[in-house]
Amino acid sequence: MLSHEQEALIDATAPVVAEHLNAITSRFYPLMFERYPEVKVLFNEVHQQNGSQPRALAGAVLAYVQLRGNPAKARAALDIVVSKHVSLNILPEHYPIVGECLMAAIGEVLGDALTPEIADAWGALYNELAALLIDLEDQRYREFESRPGGWRGARRFKIARTHQESSVIRSFVFEPEDGGPVAAHEPGQYIGVRVMIDGEPVYRHYSLSDLPNGRSYRISIKREEQGRVSRHFHDVLAVGDTLELLPPAGDLTLIEGSEPLLLASGGVGQTPLLPIARQALLDGRRVVYLHAAIDRDHHAFGDDVKALKRDYPEQLTVVNVLERGEGVEHIGRIDRDLLARYLPGPRARCYFVGPQGFMAAVDTALAGLGIDDSHRHFEHFGPARPLVAA
Repeated sequence: MLSHEQEALIDATAPVVAEHLNAITSRFYPLMFERYPEVKVLFNEVHQQNGSQPRALAGAVLAYVQLRGNPAKARAALDIVVSKHVSLNILPEHYPIVGECLMAAIGEVLGDALTPEIADAWGALYNELAALLIDLEDQRYREFESRPGGWRGARRFKIARTHQESSVIRSFVFEPEDGGPVAAHEPGQYIGVRVMIDGEPVYRHYSLSDLPNGRSYRISIKREEQGRVSRHFHDVLAVGDTLELLPPAGDLTLIEGSEPLLLASGGVGQTPLLPIARQALLDGRRVVYLHAAIDRDHHAFGDDVKALKRDYPEQLTVVNVLERGEGVEHIGRIDRDLLARYLPGPRARCYFVGPQGFMAAVDTALAGLGIDDSHRHFEHFGPARPLVAA
């Protein structure tokens, strides 16, 4: 627990640290990778290069500083961080590494302004945050391990089958190598993946694109030209190959209730929304399913959605949107006019996933249409950042 003097120092120096936080986090990652190269595999290199990972860390630190006086709100704000950490199997021994390098980065950036007393206060603050994260993550690990078919750490799975969903998206179905059952996940969650590429372990997380069945998991991956792991899945891995999976995580899940749903996706963003739609329909809820793609070649899961429409003709409204082409409900993009036309009421639960600009535009449009922020739900496939950052 921080002393009264440390609390006062944190309050007094928080504006200065906040002003330099982007510089601090940008220095932190190279410093950590230099001192502890073994942890570099836990991070997506693209997110390092485009700055989204340092920005996410800066946002998390600032959020905690602002909310730590309200433990319930602080824990809620850290849920996204905890989910990402669970999908990477982050452990207590990782936190001293981060703390050492973060404080070193603060010292380099602030220089003589960082007195020993201020350094001690911020070090104590980090240790408080680390202890909270370790506790929250351990709760998640233990809860999942206790489920039928659950496990802790990594578990080996084999690729049982694949299916090409579009010109750039392929689904992979994994079954456990030990032949045992697999624990249920929440529709909308993602799962951590550990693959070996050129003799090096690499970690990623991908949305689970189907409902739980107790036997297997399905993920659906877009091939990115600059994506080292996505290209490995598409170009190298085949049926029968093995890899390791980590516990499912993620907070973009179906909120219980009777409200109708509007689901809007762009590109591969529909992977978490498809199982949410299935679950909502099973629960008897009305669903409007809007999906946007560049053209027919890039339009994925057409058969899955058609099957849902066949099974739930009255509950489900499907709107396919192409930027170019013909023969679909709408040519163009998902915009405010389209959302207004299909919005199933002012109390609808609205879930939307896609590129950052897409989510920012949908969020703004829904806010303008009177949808409260408590009913607007979205998820970043990379590090979380404010939608206005688009």
